[in-house]
Amino acid sequence: MRTANEVEALVLENDFIKHYKPRFNIRLKDDKNYLYLKLPVTEEFPRVHYTRRIAKDGALYFGPYTSAQSLRTTVKSLRQLLPFRTCSDDIFRQGKVCLDFHIRRCPGPCEGRVSRDDYHATLRQVAMFMEGRSDVLTRDLRDRMAAAASVLDFENAARYRDKLMAIEKIADRQKVLTHSRDDQDLVAYARDGKDVYVEIAYIRQGKMIGHDGHALEGAGEATEGELLRGFVLQYYASATHVPRTILLPGTLEEPQLVQDWLGSKRGGPVALEVPRRGRKRGLIDQLTDTATENLKQQRIEADYDRSRTEPMLTALAEALELNEPPHRIECYDISNIQGDSAVGSMVVFEEGRPKNEHYRHFRIKFTPGPNDFAMLQEVLRRRFDRLETALRREDAADVGDRSFSSRPDLVLIDGGRGQLSAGLEVLEDQGFADIPTFGLAKQREEVFAPDRADPIILEHNAPAMFLLQRVRDEAHRFAITHHRKVRSRKALTSPLDSVEGIGPARKKALLRTFGSLQGIRDASVEDLQAAGVPERVALRLKELIV
Repeated sequence: MRTANEVEALVLENDFIKHYKPRFNIRLKDDKNYLYLKLPVTEEFPRVHYTRRIAKDGALYFGPYTSAQSLRTTVKSLRQLLPFRTCSDDIFRQGKVCLDFHIRRCPGPCEGRVSRDDYHATLRQVAMFMEGRSDVLTRDLRDRMAAAASVLDFENAARYRDKLMAIEKIADRQKVLTHSRDDQDLVAYARDGKDVYVEIAYIRQGKMIGHDGHALEGAGEATEGELLRGFVLQYYASATHVPRTILLPGTLEEPQLVQDWLGSKRGGPVALEVPRRGRKRGLIDQLTDTATENLKQQRIEADYDRSRTEPMLTALAEALELNEPPHRIECYDISNIQGDSAVGSMVVFEEGRPKNEHYRHFRIKFTPGPNDFAMLQEVLRRRFDRLETALRREDAADVGDRSFSSRPDLVLIDGGRGQLSAGLEVLEDQGFADIPTFGLAKQREEVFAPDRADPIILEHNAPAMFLLQRVRDEAHRFAITHHRKVRSRKALTSPLDSVEGIGPARKKALLRTFGSLQGIRDASVEDLQAAGVPERVALRLKELIV
């Protein structure tokens, strides 16, 4: 593929690495799981919420954050100072304040308790805080406090004073590092064999406002220049802010090309500095120590997990008479109430640990009525159709979704002999009968195997049973959670929503006029027209909801 210049080639290279995940290219581990805070400032009363994707929709994004808990804690504290809306659009449209308003975590825009201008002013303060510009925010609050006091509005002046004190208290925790007012990022890393851990610290207006850690995959025997180049490209491709200066522990490969690319993202020049001595070098060294400690902790956790999971996988292979311990386990479950809002779940465990990014939901599309066996077959058929498509291609990565292009070593089905037989029928039809498949019944915790009359009985506290139960329970939890969401959304819908020409405003007007859905059913076409509904829409309405 030809590109117009070297910068475009760099962008294309980075996109290919993120998409295809080649083994020997440096990449951020689990970068798709990083969390962002989204402020949709183009909306009238925006809902501030978390997201894992950045879209070009005019909203403000802050991140990425590897620690979701850290971001949620920050937002929780921020809402006490600067209340904003976090409820869903469905709840917001009901037009009634909720508990958040009464505990002063939301200003109540749903009931018009706050003007659009005041609400957006709060969001601008939230944005300043998230950008690390606490000095600007405190100056703004101090001016507002003085203005309120000058007109004897002491109640609002006291409110501004309390917010000012709280923000200054948080700002005092931020360490003053430099006299420069420029934004800077510090990058340092630690290495132990093929394991690499990178720390990045954020300096805004001379203050350290936080730091974040990232594990790298595919670093292998890469040189320092290759490693730093790979990290900078991967990280800043999805970062919401590129600072004026980036301090590095060493020189990266193709520094000028990387600087040009960063400058195009920032909209201004970006300097890549490698401090050799002085205060800046001291900061890099401190950050390197932090990365070293985090890498040690990461390896301890990995070794601990491995020491626990390897014996369980070995015991499971022996109990189920498998040729070798299963690397990838997939488990399937169905959740519905008499066939209503039916969903299926697929959970994945690799090396005995949940692989959450490969979990998938299935809305049951083609199975009418309460038939769990047929629903299970539909889910399995759709899943293994995708695997068959992937295997027909030369490169399974072309399929895009690795959850479906990866072949399982063991398939578990939540259920007894009947569910297992239904599942085996699909696997045989699809040409995957060689994949070991078992059923696990809930009541007596019996393991059902193909071509075996009696179930396999494992000790309740055996390692193999513990792992089977963990996988099965996770599939059940994942299915039932999604089923509740589907049911909840369905409960909020109305037959009026399916009528073309009936939007939110007209639906609200009809319910206000006729009192209920039954009142609308009882109304004549003439009554509906008198309520402002065009004749063609009124006729369609009577056809669909009677």
